[in-house]
Amino acid sequence: MNKAVFMEKFGAVYEHSPWVAESVFDKLAGSVPADADALGKQFKSAFLGAAPELQLATLRAHPRLACALADPSELTTDSANEQAGAGLDQCSEAELAEFGRLNSAYLEKFGYPFIVAVRGRDRYSILNLFRMRLQNDAVLEYQAALLQVCQIASFRIGDIINA
Repeated sequence: MNKAVFMEKFGAVYEHSPWVAESVFDKLAGSVPADADALGKQFKSAFLGAAPELQLATLRAHPRLACALADPSELTTDSANEQAGAGLDQCSEAELAEFGRLNSAYLEKFGYPFIVAVRGRDRYSILNLFRMRLQNDAVLEYQAALLQVCQIASFRIGDIINA
């Protein structure tokens, strides 16, 4: 697989951060594993091994949770579909208000949006997790956010390979 094809397929698995896919492709030298788990590990390694500034830029590129609250320019098709799959496009006014308050408090405390792999979760469990993680310290939450970004990418890589 050449780089252009690889980037077309995998360039967006890390939100607005094609640098991750470029790094993986360069490391693999065109020998791309057909196994989603093996490729996901390559992406995770590239992301977690990157400079903190690149990681933070990727965290900051994520949209706010609850589709109605996200800036449309930030919400990729993948993010919109994932959030809709968790029912985040069907929030009541009270839930939207709570997501809004939590999003603001989280962003103010940590400097990037709350990130969670929403697949397999519903909006109630996401709100509970949001409340709990808002209590974390900066170091613990940064690590949690990095791992959630990797989980989201892993789901997306699996979807691409298994399509």
